[in-house]
Amino acid sequence: MRLDKYLKISRLIKRRTIANEACDAGRVLVNGNPARASYQVKPGDVIELNMGTRDVRVEVVSVQEHIGKSDATSLYRILP
Repeated sequence: MRLDKYLKISRLIKRRTIANEACDAGRVLVNGNPARASYQVKPGDVIELNMGTRDVRVEVVSVQEHIGKSDATSLYRILP
């Protein structure tokens, strides 16, 4: 699954276009490297989001195309 779509499905970022813009601006890192929106996310990847005052670091647990809002947090694990 594409990185921008994963960020939207997992609800780490509200809209896919905003996720795409964040990737283009270099505010999204995957495994410590700046990632493009087209990066193929796989379990085990570590995603870092630097969105203004909000810095989030998560590990991808699973990748699913469709998931309910209440189960979205099961797609990742928050890292310290």
